[in-house]
Amino acid sequence: MPELKPLSRESIPRALEKAERYRLLNEPVDAESICLDVLAIEPRNQQALVMLVLARTDQFGDERGDDVGKAEEALQGLRDPYARAYYEGIIFERRGKAQLKRGTPGSGYVAYQSLQRAMRCYEQAEAVRPSGNDDALLRWNACARIIMRNRLVPRAEESYEPSLE
Repeated sequence: MPELKPLSRESIPRALEKAERYRLLNEPVDAESICLDVLAIEPRNQQALVMLVLARTDQFGDERGDDVGKAEEALQGLRDPYARAYYEGIIFERRGKAQLKRGTPGSGYVAYQSLQRAMRCYEQAEAVRPSGNDDALLRWNACARIIMRNRLVPRAEESYEPSLE
């Protein structure tokens, strides 16, 4: 197996610019790789952690699936409670959108659950948001519109009647 080559600390800002560019070019796997290289040198780099969350959620809906656990892993290093809640919302909003796009049987119910969880995260972020930052409100409204536009509802509870025989 080849051994990974470490980045120099001086190259981190440029590497993060490249990661952002790869995300914009719809190359999230390459962006994720760069973020992991940066985090190998600076494990608490907040910009790299946020970019890693975004790069991993950019991959939702492709053949690798929706690895929420991998995306949530990157949240653990975020120090700011607002950022942690906001980006957790992003994870579940993107998961809900990917599930809805899939269109498989039951995906609407699962998408609804994911979008509801995203909305709860955005409400947490809203409670601690910096003055003048309404990003969490914008995302909450976007989730609400997806639910309304697609007429998403929670899965009905199945009632269970035990047999008396």
